Amino acid sequence: MKRVSFTLTELLVVISIIALLMAIITPLLRSSRQRAKSILCSSNIKQLSVGLFSYEMQNQTFPSGFDKTRTDRPPGNYAGFSYDRGGWWWFNLIDGFYKRTDEKNTVVKCPSKLLTNPTLNNDILCGNYGVNYFICKGSSDSSTKKEFIGKPLSSNNIPSPAKTLLLVDSGYTIISWWHAADYPPVVLGSGIEDSAYIPGLKINNNRKLWPGQQQDAINGRHPNKTVNVGFVDGHASCIKADDLLVEKTNNGYNNKIPLWVPK
Repeated sequence: MKRVSFTLTELLVVISIIALLMAIITPLLRSSRQRAKSILCSSNIKQLSVGLFSYEMQNQTFPSGFDKTRTDRPPGNYAGFSYDRGGWWWFNLIDGFYKRTDEKNTVVKCPSKLLTNPTLNNDILCGNYGVNYFICKGSSDSSTKKEFIGKPLSSNNIPSPAKTLLLVDSGYTIISWWHAADYPPVVLGSGIEDSAYIPGLKINNNRKLWPGQQQDAINGRHPNKTVNVGFVDGHASCIKADDLLVEKTNNGYNNKIPLWVPK
């Protein structure tokens, strides 16, 4: 019986075809994974928005972005690490979304974040989602940030809810228009909260970032440098990161109102 075998040329042709197929398929698989993660991220934004609206229905305002007035501790203890403030963050205030002792499958985590610093990556406050600090105002902050201190707003306080940002892919769990401005009102400090950013925003190339944030901040976490955004009217959208940029002009700031500041 004649033995069937491949010649060296035939073997090289087969190897070349396999290599070509892998070169074609690998980027498609990577792109598919990115799109799947982006869809899951959008789902997280929608679920978190429902939680924020449920809180508003019960309390007549959205939750504080950060509340340090409470003397009790949130479920499972305070979120964050030694460089974070200890207190109740907005996701602690909405029921059933986060518990420090059960962080693995929480919707508070963005599946697409790209933090290369293991400590930051494990910090639930970093590289996931941020609420608009002008709406979810804090109970305390530095004297230079007075516009973000006080009673949180409600939907009734916001004239253009479909155009006003409530929740977004973010470098930190609270974010404001200062972090999206090419020239913020004051120089942002070295604290972890001041390193908040919109992933993929062009001004991040010149921002002061913590080690491990660069890839997420500069390259973005979703295809084509897009971000998932939840608006005050309840709808969610995937938009270009640069659409959230606030640019300083001689007359003030463009793209600040009503996107970031509801006036």
